[in-house]
Amino acid sequence: MRVTTGKVVVEGDPLDEGAVVTVLAPEDGETFELSPEAEAALLVAIGEADWGEVVNGDEVLRKLDRNE
Repeated sequence: MRVTTGKVVVEGDPLDEGAVVTVLAPEDGETFELSPEAEAALLVAIGEADWGEVVNGDEVLRKLDRNE
C-alpha cells in the first residue's frame, strides 16, 4: 500500500467493496515487513485485544518468532 494525495492506494488485486482493513503506519519513515503467517497472527491478536483477551507483549513476540 502507498499513500497518494492523502489516500491509501492498495497495490495488486482490488479489495471487495465494503471490506474492512487494518492499516499499520510506521512513524518517521521506519518500515517493517511481515510474512503472511506473521500478519495473520497479528490480525488474530488485534481481534482478541478488541474483545479484551490480551496477553503479555513478550509472549506475542515469542509466538511471532516461532511462526505459531
